[in-house]
Amino acid sequence: MPVTPLRHLGAAVRGCALVSLPLFLMLACTAKAPPPPPPAGIKAAIVLQRDVPIYLEAIGQTRGNTETEILARVEGYVEKVNFQEGTMVSKGQLLYTLDPHIPEATLAQVKGNLAEAEAQWVRTRQDVERFKPLVANNAVSRQEYETSVALERAAAASVEAARAAERRAEVDLGYTKVTSPVDGLIGRTEVQAGTLVGRGAPTLLTRISKIDPIHVRFTLSEQDYLRFARAKGSQPTKEEQEKPLQMVLADGSTHPEPGRLVFVDRNVDPESGTILLEASFPNPDRIVRPGQYAKVRAPVEVKPGAILVPQRAVQEIQGIYSVAVLKADDTVDLRNVRAGERVGALWVIDSGLKPGDRIVVEGMQKVRQGAKVTAEQVTIDEGAAAGSSSAPGT
Repeated sequence: MPVTPLRHLGAAVRGCALVSLPLFLMLACTAKAPPPPPPAGIKAAIVLQRDVPIYLEAIGQTRGNTETEILARVEGYVEKVNFQEGTMVSKGQLLYTLDPHIPEATLAQVKGNLAEAEAQWVRTRQDVERFKPLVANNAVSRQEYETSVALERAAAASVEAARAAERRAEVDLGYTKVTSPVDGLIGRTEVQAGTLVGRGAPTLLTRISKIDPIHVRFTLSEQDYLRFARAKGSQPTKEEQEKPLQMVLADGSTHPEPGRLVFVDRNVDPESGTILLEASFPNPDRIVRPGQYAKVRAPVEVKPGAILVPQRAVQEIQGIYSVAVLKADDTVDLRNVRAGERVGALWVIDSGLKPGDRIVVEGMQKVRQGAKVTAEQVTIDEGAAAGSSSAPGT
């Protein structure tokens, strides 16, 4: 069999390629190009514009408007606890009964001392009355008379001391009946029947809080305090103090009753750099109890005609905020903006947007600069603005 030289084989291959190339070009020309993808479907809305109140927020803790500690003021054993824990008590209500035997014995003793002192005073007074005419007739010496006068004065002082001791013993006996000094909500008892109390120092028995109105103590940083003080004036007038505050509870609900500022401390704590304030809120249903977490909102300013957008419509990359704005032909313009305070679920835009702008509120991940989209027009929920306002990133 004849052998084909390699150069003849290469020529044959090139000939096959030349024959196949026109066929490939014919097939390529007859194939249809794939259609372009349809515009991305998004939801768009016109930005909101309205006056926005700006609030300052601070975290605090609730407390009674008065907090009263009930102490055992005499030594003795608790005989009976006369109240139900966690209930409302009234002023003068009997809370505890202590064993009265020791105070009764002490009172009996001081009464005996008083009787003895009064008898001694009577004797010395009689001596003075008897010696007085005799000293005028030189029947007794003046020195003896003056001694009797001094003894009578000492006896009178002893009577006064004994009467004071009697009053003290009567008061101590009264302390064996522990009554409530105020109306309020009583807490748990710290002692039970049979407990020895009052030995060496007053013993805490329980606490009573007046919770209508309820108070909230909170702190502000120096920066926030200056902003707050400038909004209200460095020396708040009664009218300024009456401006309503809001209280947000641990479950996110807002207390239905507005509050007012009642106290600003005299100085900033140099260790923490904060200042203490206290607000008062009506609490007629007594739902809020002392010791609860609370967030206080204070209005500091109003931004007139502010532009608001949903927070989900704002993209943030390395501190740069942007919003996707739709042009008239539904193409996307990714525009940098300056974000201000958050107000509920919305964000105040200080610059970069103008009234009437349409923005992408859903489908941000589908858009890019200059892309054409299919927009479904929706409305921004103004109810999403309900809530507090805070600076971006807080």
